[in-house]
Amino acid sequence: MVESRCGLLCSECSYRESMNCKGCMVMDKPFWGEACPVRSCCETKKHKYCGDCNSFPCELLRQFSYDKDQGDDGKRIEQCKLWADQK
Repeated sequence: MVESRCGLLCSECSYRESMNCKGCMVMDKPFWGEACPVRSCCETKKHKYCGDCNSFPCELLRQFSYDKDQGDDGKRIEQCKLWADQK
C-alpha cells in the first residue's frame, strides 16, 4: 500500500501523531511549510507516487532522500521500488 509520494513510510513517522499529520496522500498542505516539491511534482505529472514516474529515481527525489538533515540514506527510494514491484 502506497503511503506517500516520496516513499516515506508514514506509519513509521514520528511526526504523524505529534503534528496530527494525515500524510501527503490526503493533506492539502504539509505541516512543515507551504508545499512539498516532491508531492507537487507527482501531482503535476499525475502520478500517485514517485515510483510511477519514468524518471524515477530523479534528481529531486535523490536530493530529498540523501539530504544531510532530512534524508534517510535512500530508504524512501527503495520503498518506492518495493511499491512498484507490488503492482
